[in-house]
Amino acid sequence: MNDINLSNLADLDAFVAVAQAHSFRGAAALRGVSASALSEALRRLEAQLGVRLLNRTTRSVTPTEAGQRLLERLLPALGEIAGALDVVNSFRTSPKGTLRLNVPSVVARQILPSIAMRFMAAYPEITLDVTMSDTFIDVLAAGFDAGIRYEERIERDMIAVPIGPRRQRFVLAGAPTYFDRYGVPTHPKDLLTHAGIRHRFQSGVVAPWEFECGNKTVRISPEGPLIASVVELEVEAAVAGLGLIYMFEEYLQPLIKSGALVPVLADWWQSFSGPFLYYPSRTHMPAPLRAFVDFLKEEN
Repeated sequence: MNDINLSNLADLDAFVAVAQAHSFRGAAALRGVSASALSEALRRLEAQLGVRLLNRTTRSVTPTEAGQRLLERLLPALGEIAGALDVVNSFRTSPKGTLRLNVPSVVARQILPSIAMRFMAAYPEITLDVTMSDTFIDVLAAGFDAGIRYEERIERDMIAVPIGPRRQRFVLAGAPTYFDRYGVPTHPKDLLTHAGIRHRFQSGVVAPWEFECGNKTVRISPEGPLIASVVELEVEAAVAGLGLIYMFEEYLQPLIKSGALVPVLADWWQSFSGPFLYYPSRTHMPAPLRAFVDFLKEEN
């Protein structure tokens, strides 16, 4: 077997990416390269080692026993190499590199844009690579530097830094034409006789509407004309008077201000803590991530 040298590091990194993503296409999308380039890198690596590292089928890609052993040894080693390079990067006047974030849709649309604009202006040599997803994932295994989620979705072994508003809430609202036809509910239980426009999450779950007042909690699953995973469609249906909508205040506030939607049951709206940037604890934090964390701490 030929010795592995520095020229093989890219092929080893390609192997790690594919093994973690369980897919050439998935790894290619995360790394910003073609699936064929990753396939060729794996072919070279397996030919040099003389051992098959990945089992490939039409549905999945999984490490062989040899591949799994190699993956377990490579992850900390490649992490140390990346950390060593970022130690040097941190001495630059302006750190450079790519910061890969996995962000839920409401944060990507309503909270992150203004923060991202200020951060990119402060760190022009850092590229933000943002993926929008409402599914909780292992950020490291998926190739991200960090994620943004709400408190109840963050594992205890993660480091969490506040980002954006510290309190948020869901708002219940409907169009004036809807209330003219069906009346105004005075208690969450009244919603059982009203039409609801509901949201389906990427997991497939259509969560009940949850209301809180003092120590009372009411959960309602109203019937209605629309269940969707597209916020814009849901909001348009509410404005058209097809039903009531209950979602993040950030989406509805402009329409409430304009009068297109009217808020109801304000005493029962659910309130919760704002989102957090989260990332695994490790000795050497990548310089772009360190810059972003420091930026957030300065803003808070």
